[in-house]
Amino acid sequence: MAKIGEAKVVTTDVFEMGSIPWKSFNLDTSAPSSPPTTLLIFTPTVPAAYTVIVFYHGFFIPPSYYTQLLSRIVSHGFIVVAPQLFWNGLPMFGSDEIKYAGEVVDWLVNGLQPLLPENVEAKLEKVVLLGHSKGGKTAFSVALGYAKTTLKFSALIGIDPVGRLSKCKATESPPKILTGVPRSLNLNVPVAVIGTGLGPEKANIFFPPCAPDGENHVEFFNESKPPKANFVAPNYGHMDMLDDVTPGIFGTVLAKCLCKNGKGPKKLMRETVAGLVVAFLRAQLDGDYKDFDAILDNPGIAPAKLDDVEYITA
Repeated sequence: MAKIGEAKVVTTDVFEMGSIPWKSFNLDTSAPSSPPTTLLIFTPTVPAAYTVIVFYHGFFIPPSYYTQLLSRIVSHGFIVVAPQLFWNGLPMFGSDEIKYAGEVVDWLVNGLQPLLPENVEAKLEKVVLLGHSKGGKTAFSVALGYAKTTLKFSALIGIDPVGRLSKCKATESPPKILTGVPRSLNLNVPVAVIGTGLGPEKANIFFPPCAPDGENHVEFFNESKPPKANFVAPNYGHMDMLDDVTPGIFGTVLAKCLCKNGKGPKKLMRETVAGLVVAFLRAQLDGDYKDFDAILDNPGIAPAKLDDVEYITA
């Protein structure tokens, strides 16, 4: 029994692995369903209807490097489709990237359902957009209508989104969406932004910050219109939600050298990000605010420390 004056301990299951079994598989452009680009798909195997999340990866980061994060989300009852926005081994830029990002959304209409386990249904009435780093900007761009899509969106989540690597125009690929004006992004969907405290810091003298001031999560949140939620993990860096193992020399450089990393286990960051995504979507899509409100009331229940926690409705 808690003593008088003690804070009540609140627990929530969103930070744990969910109870729903799932599987994942890759699909390339030669498949009979003809996806516009290579896809990594995560799906529950328990019969039910599930919301579909389209996840856009960061700059030159294979979708497979997010397996531990995305599988946690799927285990709570979502289907995740993660396109690889590479072309001939190189990352896409600007209009090409947005074009393919939108084509993946339209592919869902006829391409996804036949690939799912028996009696697993993809709910396509309103799709969720989720993206990390440059993929966060891609998700915002698709939601803003830079890619013409036939499906509607129900929510938008940016994980440490980045507009460009610096204020230098040479580092920016179109479209330019950040304006510097608060609440200027006409999104018309609930928005959550999950930022990192170490993203604006350099890892070393050789590379610029991965999420520089003026182009990072702060601006994306400030320029979004309500309803919008904000969470910052101050002790973690821009790549700390990736898998513990990112194979190859490039994977090692990407995860350990390019961006400043936190000193805590990446597992805690993945648990926190996945939990925030699940809690936000339960609240916005299903009207179930239990977990979301618990986090807002007591951010300390998250595995990783959270700062700047706020939810603005108007």
